[in-house]
Amino acid sequence: MESVMKLLKILIKNETVLCVAFILAVLSAFMVHPDAAYLAYPDYRTIALLFCLMIIVAGFQSIGIFAMLGHFLLKGAGSVRGLSAIMVLLCFFSSMVITNDVTLITFVPFTILVFRMSGKVEQILRLVVLETIAANLGSMATPIGNPQNLYLYSVSGLTVAEFARAVLPYAGLAFVMLLAVVLIGRDEPLLDVVVKERSERTGGEIFRQTIPFLILLLLCLLVVFRVLPYQPVLICVMVVVLLVDRKLYLSVDYFLLLTFLCFFIFIGNMKRIPAVSDFLISVVQGRELLTGILASQVISNVPAAILLSGFSTDFSALLTGVNLGGLGTLIASLASLISFKFFTREYPNRKGAFMKSFTAWNVMFLLVLTLAALVLE
Repeated sequence: MESVMKLLKILIKNETVLCVAFILAVLSAFMVHPDAAYLAYPDYRTIALLFCLMIIVAGFQSIGIFAMLGHFLLKGAGSVRGLSAIMVLLCFFSSMVITNDVTLITFVPFTILVFRMSGKVEQILRLVVLETIAANLGSMATPIGNPQNLYLYSVSGLTVAEFARAVLPYAGLAFVMLLAVVLIGRDEPLLDVVVKERSERTGGEIFRQTIPFLILLLLCLLVVFRVLPYQPVLICVMVVVLLVDRKLYLSVDYFLLLTFLCFFIFIGNMKRIPAVSDFLISVVQGRELLTGILASQVISNVPAAILLSGFSTDFSALLTGVNLGGLGTLIASLASLISFKFFTREYPNRKGAFMKSFTAWNVMFLLVLTLAALVLE
């Protein structure tokens, strides 16, 4: 019994959003008893795509592609400012393809290592915070950059042009702001830093190992853009991964998939209760931008996107809101917790300093981008 309680405490601590979603789904089931209609609640296409993309990105990561890219770009850095710019922009652009959380998992530890070796330890905190902002804002630019984009693009029926209008102006402004913040300030020469790639594989072997995942990624993109149905692509991904590297199945964030499923059940049930549905529609409709930003501060932007989408008709404004809503509090985007964990693991006595710096920079970016969104709206 004691071991079960310990496991529950760990689950609640590490997967708080899932636990909340599960409780909401269970409570809503008492109001709307389970029936055949429950089967229509989930967006199976989104869940399948999330699974496929997570396992494909894990495949690229296992090969070492992202670390190799970081090492290659590192060679072009001649100063602290140059290295900082490279790392921030690397996070900004790579998150568009490999998602914001994988970007931070890959490059935050790499940043800490490189800046320690260069003797510029005092620069690490600010840079990790800026990398986190870059990953969260860069990921908004594509349908596969983060889970909320994938979900909203899947369920909304937005065209590519409509999606681009909802996110690219803010991604572009964020890019300019990040570049300005990195380039302004005193520069220092960078000591020679050599980070050797620990790999026994040759370039040819790495290329051959990459090909299956590139093909699978292309198939998933065709599903995202509604060229192919998701079912055969899902089967293809599962079979190929089983043959190539079955250990990748352990890299999938199944808790995230369960979180989606629980929220689908909760929202589906709320829609079937007229009084609740009418109230939520009156609160959300016409205020998608601000409700998306505010809800994200409390429950994070992925659950906010799923929850609010059930009661919204303006998916473009909601898409903008939940993406900008990833700024602000530490839980506004759960990917930010990755940076927090990596930094505080290395510097456990600087949690307060991280929170102050993180909050200050996030609030500044959020205010500027929200103002821009209100003007453009």
